[in-house]
Amino acid sequence: MGFVIQSNIVALNAQRNLNITSNAMQKSLEKLSSGYRINSAADDAAGLAISQQFSADIASYKVGAQNVSQATALLQVAGGAMDQIDNMLTRLKELATQASSANAGSNLDKINAEGNQILLEIDRIANSTTYAGSKLIDGTFGVTDAGTGTFDASKGLGGASGMQASTTYTLTVATTGDGSGKVNMTVATTAGSQLINNVVKPSTGGTASVTFGGLGLTITLNDNFTSTAATGMTIISSAGAPSDFQVGAKNTANDRIGVTLASLKAASLDAGLVADQLDTASEAKAFLTIVDNAIGVLSQKQGTVGAAQNRLGYANANLSTTIQNYTAAQSTIRDVDMASEMTNYTKNQILVQAGTAMLAQANTAPQQVLSLFK
Repeated sequence: MGFVIQSNIVALNAQRNLNITSNAMQKSLEKLSSGYRINSAADDAAGLAISQQFSADIASYKVGAQNVSQATALLQVAGGAMDQIDNMLTRLKELATQASSANAGSNLDKINAEGNQILLEIDRIANSTTYAGSKLIDGTFGVTDAGTGTFDASKGLGGASGMQASTTYTLTVATTGDGSGKVNMTVATTAGSQLINNVVKPSTGGTASVTFGGLGLTITLNDNFTSTAATGMTIISSAGAPSDFQVGAKNTANDRIGVTLASLKAASLDAGLVADQLDTASEAKAFLTIVDNAIGVLSQKQGTVGAAQNRLGYANANLSTTIQNYTAAQSTIRDVDMASEMTNYTKNQILVQAGTAMLAQANTAPQQVLSLFK
């Protein structure tokens, strides 16, 4: 090779290798500082895509585990109420046994009064047991509009909640007659009816809620609501259906667990579980059978809740294992082996130092040309 000074090929070669090792050292520093083998798509496009899917699934499974915990808490609330109702049914059987005996004598009125209070308390607990605003054991859990009535948003009805299963609600609306623009609303079912006076039509673009507390029904009105449009409309509720808790990361039936909670009102446990059944010995004897039937129904519903709690426990254990295994799988793809990468960093650091020294040597090589001028 001739002596040239315009093109220092040796220096260019040394510079090229120095750039390669310098970039490699920078990559090692990036990996060591982040703890990730893949810090951008350029590092490993396929690996990044796979690890990001793992990350999304892991995050979803963690939320699923939270859902399971909350579902378990919900069932614990329902189970606690069931335990108290069970205690009250036991007390009712005690009272029925006492009232059935001839020695009860003049105490029947007191026994009957206590029995009536217990029945009222059973219904009160059923109506007031809630979790995050949702009533659990009053018969409305998992019940929605069945979509088979004349419920129509274009006529002013924007939604309904708190419906009993498989029940038809008929709405009647009448003007107040005082020119105020307010109306009186009546909702009727086979179990009874309730009137709400002086309902104000929502403003344009607005909504309003009307609650029929005696029926447990809340109707949402929109600005299409008028006395003529809504009269005669019906809302038919669905049968009680399982309410789904999302425990998986996908939109499939296998990623959800359905929980069913039925009504625990006195009449739902047995149609004969009504007031004034302990004021005579003969009624009390018949009431013993009724209470036994109610205890059997309650036990079956308690078993359903217990089985659901056990299932949620298994689901929670599986989610914990799944999260652990998915995290391990993601780690093998994306996490850096710190010991191995530290070795690469040390190697590249030495190569950078050596390359820098060799580039300095290569840059001085053209000076040999000066010896030709002596």
